[in-house]
Amino acid sequence: MTGDWRTDRIGTALRGENPTVLRRLESGFAVIGDVQFLPGYSVLLVDEPNVQRLSDLPKAKRLSFLSGMDQLGEAVERACRRLDPAFRRVNLEILGNTDPFLHAHVWPRFEWETADRVGAPVWLYPRDRWRDERFRLGPQHGVLRDAIGSELDQLRSMA
Repeated sequence: MTGDWRTDRIGTALRGENPTVLRRLESGFAVIGDVQFLPGYSVLLVDEPNVQRLSDLPKAKRLSFLSGMDQLGEAVERACRRLDPAFRRVNLEILGNTDPFLHAHVWPRFEWETADRVGAPVWLYPRDRWRDERFRLGPQHGVLRDAIGSELDQLRSMA
């Protein structure tokens, strides 16, 4: 592959070249987030690069995408609950304000977050959190990646 996979997240996922992919789901790709200041942050990427909005999908595919978002959310919740006793909940969001393709954010939330952050949207965290090398996805997240992937496998086998 030439170039940076971040410039074509969906295309590289379709070609098996996106290193953040956890699992292929029915209507997209479950990926672990580039930043992990909230450990377990994941994203569901639609599997059609030209789809920008949920409403761009036919109804059946739309429902499939939302089901995948639910599945990834539950997998993150189960993995984070197992790995961190301070796990609180999962926030699910489809925003589409920055990246021009349909995707859903899955944000785990924790009791150890500061009082001014724990009840606020993740997007209000200071910009330095998003760029800090300490939170950059790396080999140190292997256990977390494996846990979320295993939970996805279990949920699929139960369906």
